[in-house]
Amino acid sequence: MRKIAATYIFPGNGKPVKNGILVLEDDGTVIDLIEKADGFGDEAGVEFYSGILVPGFVNTHCHLELSHLHQKIDEKTGIGGFIGQINRLRNATENEIQQSMHTADKRMWAAGTVAVGDISNTTLSLPVKLKSRIQYHTFVETFGFQPSRADRAFDIAETVKNEFSNQQLPASIVPHSPYSVSEPLFRKIETEARREKGILSIHNQESEGETQFYREATGPIADHLQHNLGLDISHWKARTKSSLQSILDYLPSENCLLLVHNTFTSEEDVQTLLAGRKAENTFLVLCPNSNLYIENALPPVEIFRKNELNICFGTDSLASNHQLSVLEEMITIQENFPDIALQELINWACLNGARALQMEDQLGSFERGKKPGVNLIATLDLKRLKLTSKSRVKKLV
Repeated sequence: MRKIAATYIFPGNGKPVKNGILVLEDDGTVIDLIEKADGFGDEAGVEFYSGILVPGFVNTHCHLELSHLHQKIDEKTGIGGFIGQINRLRNATENEIQQSMHTADKRMWAAGTVAVGDISNTTLSLPVKLKSRIQYHTFVETFGFQPSRADRAFDIAETVKNEFSNQQLPASIVPHSPYSVSEPLFRKIETEARREKGILSIHNQESEGETQFYREATGPIADHLQHNLGLDISHWKARTKSSLQSILDYLPSENCLLLVHNTFTSEEDVQTLLAGRKAENTFLVLCPNSNLYIENALPPVEIFRKNELNICFGTDSLASNHQLSVLEEMITIQENFPDIALQELINWACLNGARALQMEDQLGSFERGKKPGVNLIATLDLKRLKLTSKSRVKKLV
């Protein structure tokens, strides 16, 4: 048995407990959370830390396969410049990619991450995930702008997904983005999602270029498709609706859905989303450090909060971020939206993330019988309960 105490314990599913004691089995299973208003004088064997205890973090959007691109992509180039650089740098050896993924996985674990929703285009990450202490859900991402490529693109994704499933690693087939998936391919993904009841994830409104492509059929995404990929886009026509509004019908309302980035999502988009889906199984994934890295913009967080949407965190990849740290994402939101309470940020980083990946039975909160991991966040403003740029995380369990 292990007893851990701190200035505050944030259970992930309720208000913080001051001077509480978290009681755990030796394997990390939660036995109890005790509130000790009179201190710890009569408690033997208590480990006390200055700071706050929180459950293990859940990173709901990561691209482990791009870890070898760390510090190789220029910042603030916009989506066109970013994806252009990604395509030009896809020449690493398999050994480089494997080593980079292994290092990234270990660093995420050390930074308090217990579960990851990982975007994969191949089976390259499979060996890392089999050995990892992190729980992964793999989103097997498929592309196919040309309708004629739908069958081939889906067959490739299905083969990759089956490789993960055969190793008892949960996986689901998902679309990359509204602009990179044709209607026939969307329909195939929809059919699979309904049959498998899989979790869906899609990059959503990450850039102004996405809006321009839908509204005008021009801009950096059109340029990328034509000039970087050499695709004929003559069949693409401008839409009257936004990208999110245009593709919602392809994303079954009964399936859990993760909308990732949402940097340029509007109030009208949110209302359309709520009219067509239940809020309970819809999650907005924020990757603020990646948004700043690529577009130098942040999502309209207050719109999402006002509409009581489920929010969680992702880190995106080391191609578009300086680290894969959920705490650093929380700090960026705290600095830019100072009115958001720490309890709310922790809920996003822990329980909401676990719910999004359908791992809430074991992760996300200090509830009896769960095994969520324990993180200590130190060097924060304990008087105001605010994170600072100097806040750091240490994994205790």
